Amino acid sequence: MANKDYSLEEIGDNHIATNAQNPIREDAFVLSEEQKIELIRKDVESILVTLGMDLTDDSIKGTPNRVAKMFVKEIFGGLNPSRKPKASTFDNNFKYGEMLVEKNIIVYSTCEHHLLPIIGRAHVAYISKGRVIGLSKMNRIVAYYAKRPQVQERLTMQIVQELQIALGTQDVACVIDAKHLCVNSRGINDIESSTITSEFGGDFKNEKTKREFLDYIRMDTKF
Repeated sequence: MANKDYSLEEIGDNHIATNAQNPIREDAFVLSEEQKIELIRKDVESILVTLGMDLTDDSIKGTPNRVAKMFVKEIFGGLNPSRKPKASTFDNNFKYGEMLVEKNIIVYSTCEHHLLPIIGRAHVAYISKGRVIGLSKMNRIVAYYAKRPQVQERLTMQIVQELQIALGTQDVACVIDAKHLCVNSRGINDIESSTITSEFGGDFKNEKTKREFLDYIRMDTKF
């Protein structure tokens, strides 16, 4: 089914994702990171001046450059494929055949609708079909896809798809529970609500396996 062409009026504050991949232009990496920083610096400076800020003040005069560097090298660094972590896998020589779950992976992302933070936790699991992956690589995959203007549904899917490719199995699952500051700090100003998304692949679509995974997530594992 083709995507509907939404007008800006229809989109408004609505939470609309149009694609499972981030909407990145083909010429996204023609400019170097330093060139992007300089252009963004000028844009941020223009925004602040338009808002009436005095950029000669010592407290704020460095803000345009700080924001530009943060956008390119930190919070949106996951847009650059050169930063993609190498998802090294290894033979499952010890023949571990049960579910492996890594829970409470911290998620810092940015809502692509208002460019405000998404803060939460990801819970990721897989069942080996002969390959295993280092635990820290799972954290790095989550962080890489989170460091983009994102939609939580898309982020959840991208984590699962990346691990399925790396591990050579469909048996991968991810649940993310996160707060969106576009809801918590503006608009409705609901500071209590959070958003939960899930993606279940392969055997995790089986109710028994899914339930086992969700039970592990609920376990109290504080140390």
